[in-house]
Amino acid sequence: MELNKIEIILEKYFQGETSIAEENELRNYFSSLDVAQHLEQYKPMFGYFPLAKKQMLKQEIPLLQIPKFRDGDKKRYAAWLSIAASVVVLLGIGMYVFYNYDNANEKQDLGTYDDPEVALKETQKALALLSNHVNVGIESVYYIKEYQDSKELIFKQ
Repeated sequence: MELNKIEIILEKYFQGETSIAEENELRNYFSSLDVAQHLEQYKPMFGYFPLAKKQMLKQEIPLLQIPKFRDGDKKRYAAWLSIAASVVVLLGIGMYVFYNYDNANEKQDLGTYDDPEVALKETQKALALLSNHVNVGIESVYYIKEYQDSKELIFKQ
């Protein structure tokens, strides 16, 4: 009966449905000497866990040594730190002004014309392009109107 129970728990284990108590029961069974012949293949898998618990790291990990400063060193360090921070802030402001100045010049070019005749021709081209798109929209309205008329003929209300 116990062998059947172990096989059922083992199947549940591979499906990921076991509880902690059932897993402990499997570990106990596979750590004993009387494991069934057809279950011998699972013995190393369940025998690994007790060995892994006993393993310890023998090598020491060196800690990072933070250098200690004297009073004069702290003042020099603070001075260099403030200089570096100032340079970073100045570079940031310079880059901001440089890129905004370039973008401001590009935004001010509104496509204005000094010659009124050229301006008139460009305006006519823009309105003709707009007119073509509006005409396409009006043609689709005609299709809708024709559909509405045919619907009213078929479905008399």
